Amino acid sequence: MTKPPLTLFLAAPRGFCAGVDRAIKIVELAIEKWGAPVYVRHEIVHNKFVVDGLREKGAVFVEELDECPTDRPVIFSAHGVPKAVPAEAARRQMIYVDATCPLVSKVHIEAERHHENGLQMVMIGHAGHPETIGTMGQLPEGEVLLVETVADVASLVPRDPEQLAFITQTTLSIDDTKDIIAALRARFPAIIGPHKEDICYATTNRQEAVKAIAPKVEALLVIGAPNSSNSRRLVEVARAAGCDNARLVGRAREIDWPELDGVRSVAVTAGASAPEVLVDEVVAAFRERFEVTAQTIETAKEHVEFKVPRVLREPV
Repeated sequence: MTKPPLTLFLAAPRGFCAGVDRAIKIVELAIEKWGAPVYVRHEIVHNKFVVDGLREKGAVFVEELDECPTDRPVIFSAHGVPKAVPAEAARRQMIYVDATCPLVSKVHIEAERHHENGLQMVMIGHAGHPETIGTMGQLPEGEVLLVETVADVASLVPRDPEQLAFITQTTLSIDDTKDIIAALRARFPAIIGPHKEDICYATTNRQEAVKAIAPKVEALLVIGAPNSSNSRRLVEVARAAGCDNARLVGRAREIDWPELDGVRSVAVTAGASAPEVLVDEVVAAFRERFEVTAQTIETAKEHVEFKVPRVLREPV
């Protein structure tokens, strides 16, 4: 039987960012240096395929530090942790390696600097997300006020409206965040923002690629995990940019093929914690079912690389 024709648009950039790549290398190098098991507090990055692969190599994933024995190394995830976590690891005399993305660490440093200058922080982020918990946990209780929407800005009760600064989670929707920042500036004209936008380069680049590609296609698939903030934002961005049929899939076997009946143009991208092997898997699944013409839509080039901590580059 003749396969139906399909144009498959591949977004670029897509997939792993420098922070995710660094975090995975940290776990692999820790296992290489100290042997298995190595403990990891929280998923190192939000992707089941990646986590399962590291588990097979000897990583043990836990949610809290008290689940880790004191005689084995522990790694903190790329999302960052509250200050109390490394402090407790040090108190227990544990070997620990911080895999927090340097761009998240930049936000932590900003928050501390503003706090030292007597400012109360407003954080734009998602409640309960590990990055938000980690960032808010850099300062004492009550020093960071969380807003998730424009509506939240109206109900903010700061200590002093003239002494405020804001920071953002690094994986938010650029457009939604602009609206919240505008609302903050309208209500608190003296509020201080970051010197350089907190939303990271990878989040921005992947969203811009989706905006360029979404109007051209009938369906768009984002490869990523349900708990991946940047992946979920890509679905929202695609829908806002004109592709109503935008979906999140973990991998090829999760694609709802009947939903794509009659479709002749599909775009594929991947969140910052999804490896390229899953993109290849999805493309192969389309080639099995369609006569595929593939095109890459590239909107930016990325050359960012972050070094792993020195402790992993030193001999045992």
